[in-house]
Amino acid sequence: MAKRQNEFHSIQDLMKDVIKENKLTKGMHQISVAEAWGKLMGQGVVSNTNKIELQRTTLIVGLKSSVLREELSYGKEKIIKMMNEELGETLISKLILC
Repeated sequence: MAKRQNEFHSIQDLMKDVIKENKLTKGMHQISVAEAWGKLMGQGVVSNTNKIELQRTTLIVGLKSSVLREELSYGKEKIIKMMNEELGETLISKLILC
């Protein structure tokens, strides 16, 4: 059993430690990216989204509508910038719409 620490820590710091120790960072990033996509893109885009997947620094988004895919492709750089700002760190460097 681990030795008790007598220091006080914030819940946020403890959660970060648990996530890091259990190697859950990748999964947490996946969840954060999916939530940020839904928040930034709105219900119309989200309802036409099949999948959202983060592979290393590439965000892969599957869309049901080819027209929507074409429209979003014009603003890829803006989407990447907005997503990284929402996430609070630079997780995405490339966006693939399929």
